[in-house]
Amino acid sequence: MAVMVYNTLSRQYEEFVPVEEGKVSIYVCGITPYDHSHIGHARPAVFWDVVRRYLTHKGYKVKLVANFTDIDDKLINRSKQTGIPIPEIAEKYIQEYLECMDKLGVQRADVYPRASEVIPEIIDAVQTLIDKDFAYESSGDVYFRAGKFAGYGKLSGKKTEELMPGARVEVSELKESPLDWALWKASSPGEPGWPSPWGKGRPGWHIECSVMVHKHLGPQIDMHGGGTELVFPHHENEVAQAEAVSGVEPYVKYWVHSELLNLEGEKMSKSLGNVVYLHEVVKNHDPMAVRLYLLNAHRRKVLDFSEELLRSAEKGWERIQTGYRNALEFLSNPTAQGLRDASKLAEATRQSRKAFFESMDNDFATPGALAAVFDLVTAINAHVVPREKDTSDSDARQRVAEAFGLLVECLGILGLVPETGRPTASQESDISGSLVDILVEIRNTARQRKDYATADYIRNKMADLGIVLEDTPSGTKVRM
Repeated sequence: MAVMVYNTLSRQYEEFVPVEEGKVSIYVCGITPYDHSHIGHARPAVFWDVVRRYLTHKGYKVKLVANFTDIDDKLINRSKQTGIPIPEIAEKYIQEYLECMDKLGVQRADVYPRASEVIPEIIDAVQTLIDKDFAYESSGDVYFRAGKFAGYGKLSGKKTEELMPGARVEVSELKESPLDWALWKASSPGEPGWPSPWGKGRPGWHIECSVMVHKHLGPQIDMHGGGTELVFPHHENEVAQAEAVSGVEPYVKYWVHSELLNLEGEKMSKSLGNVVYLHEVVKNHDPMAVRLYLLNAHRRKVLDFSEELLRSAEKGWERIQTGYRNALEFLSNPTAQGLRDASKLAEATRQSRKAFFESMDNDFATPGALAAVFDLVTAINAHVVPREKDTSDSDARQRVAEAFGLLVECLGILGLVPETGRPTASQESDISGSLVDILVEIRNTARQRKDYATADYIRNKMADLGIVLEDTPSGTKVRM
C-alpha cells in the first residue's frame, strides 16, 4: 500500500512519491537554544523519528536534517541579561536537548546545522536575491520584496491584502512594503555581526532555513516539518526565498506540520510562562512512556499535557512490556509456559499487522498503529498461559514467534524499547542464541510471504550486530 500524506500546501491527502526514487530528504525546524527545552519540543522530534524509521523500514534511504537557530533576538537578549556569551548559552541548551532526545530514543539527525555555520552561504543567497531584484538594501538591512514573488501566500492560503501591518508583519520605515521581511539586519552596538557587502550584520530569521536546506539537501526536498505556528510567516517566507534563489518549484513536495501541545487549554510557550521542561519530564517518568504519550495523538491534533495522561501512558507501556516479556519467556524457555488457542493468536497477529501498517500508511497515524500494538499485546497476554492451561498444537512456537516478531517490528518502527531486565552471563548467552533462532524464523516467514522489505530489514539489523545471515539451498546459515 502506498503512503498517503496530508500536505499543507495542497490541503489534501497525496500519495507520497519522493523526488528521487528510493531516497527521501527531510528537513525539520529545530529549537532556538536560549533556554531549557519544554515537552512541546519533543513532540515533532519524536514524530519525525518515527517517520524516518518507518520510511527506512519500507526500504527508503532517508536523510534527515534538523537545524538549531543559534542567531536570534532571544539569544542576544539572554546574553545581555546574563553576561554569558551567545555560543556558550547555545551550546549548553543544545547539549541538554540532545541528551533528552537520546533518553527518548530519538535517533540523531544526519546533520544538525547551525545558523552561525552558514553565514557565507546566507550572504551569497541574499546577494543572489538582490541581483534578481527580489531583494533590496536599506540602511544596512536587506529586505525581500514580498510583492515580487507571484506565489506568495500559497502555503498559508493567506492573500496579501489580508495581511495587515502588525499581524505578525513587522512594521518599519526602512521597508518598501509592510509585507517585506528582513534577510539581513544591520548589527546594533554590542550585538553579534559578520562583515557583508551591506555592512556588519546578521541574518534574518527565515533565510537561514532556506540556505541550510539547499546546502545539505538541495534545491528541492521531499518533506519539511515544523509546528503549525510556523506556517506563516516563517515557512511562507522560506518558500519564497528558496524558489526565488533557485528557480526550482516546488521547493518542498510535502509540507507536514504538527499541531501544538497545550497545557490547560493554552499553547505551551515560554512567553506565556506555562512550560513543563523536558529534562524534568524524562527524569521523573520513564522516557519510553513519555514517547508513548506523545505518539498517542495524531500529529494534526492538538495534544493536551497532564500528569494524569503521563501516568496513563506509563500503565500502557507496562502492558506492552508484559506482553513482550511473556512472549520472550515462552520462546526462550518453552517448557515454562504454554499456549492456548494457537490459531486465535495467529489470527490476532494477522489482524494487528494489517491494522498497524494501514495506519502508518495513512499519514503516519501513530494512534492507530499503537492501537494495533495494544491489540497484539492483549492477544499475547491472553494466549500465552501457565503450562497447565496449555492447549497448543505443534505450531505453537511458530505462532508465538510470529506474534513476538511482529511486536518487535512494530515497536522498532515506533522507537519503543522494552526493558527486559539484566540476565546473568549464562542466561544472556542462552537468550541470545534463542533470539537469533527466532529472528531467523521470522525472516524466513517474511520471505515466504514475499515481504522482502522486512526480511532485508532483519538481515541488515543483524549484520549491524555482527551476525551475518547467508541464504543457501539448504537453508539460512548464521555466522557470528
